[in-house]
Amino acid sequence: MSQVLITGATGLVGGNLLRMLLNEPRIHAITAPTRRPLADTVGVYNPHDPQLSDALAQVTDPVDIVFCCLGTTRREAGSKEAFIHADYTLVVDTALTGRRLGAQHMLVVSSMGANAHSPFFYNRVKGEMEQALIAQKWPRLTIVRPSMLLGDREQQRMNERLFAPLFKLLPGNWKSIEARDVARAMLAEAMSPDHEGVSILTSSALRERAK
Repeated sequence: MSQVLITGATGLVGGNLLRMLLNEPRIHAITAPTRRPLADTVGVYNPHDPQLSDALAQVTDPVDIVFCCLGTTRREAGSKEAFIHADYTLVVDTALTGRRLGAQHMLVVSSMGANAHSPFFYNRVKGEMEQALIAQKWPRLTIVRPSMLLGDREQQRMNERLFAPLFKLLPGNWKSIEARDVARAMLAEAMSPDHEGVSILTSSALRERAK
């Protein structure tokens, strides 16, 4: 039986994953820190604070597995600094909380094209985030790099609305992927037999694991 910590539970992938965790008999306890409170749900401990780092600081019970589904865009964040805080700092804070509480496996949603040396700001921050987690020397680290995510958001992102039809037609890892399939693949990976080290799952691999 596993105890899990999940951040980003109000987002597209995280919302799907939280529902799946609730129906997974091998999960014993779920801790889901958020900025705004979740609906009361049996089996979910939901410390919440407008500052997610403060919500994470309230988590004290041991965990085995950490899921981080945090992610925004520079447009949504409002500035480069706010984007870095959401997609780098809070992800690293999630990981440090998990390590503090004894977790052995972290699974994180990154992005296709993540590269710490990329000339593109978004991809560079994602790559730097990945490097920071790798430097923590997790016994097991799973980095998920999906293409464009499909699913019902409360607020549809402009780029997704414009480019989603195109990405559905692209081949391989470029083809868009349903957020629920990403969540399903992450859960399957977390519940799979242990293997040490860093794993990177692209959209093609995620679709296979989601079957």
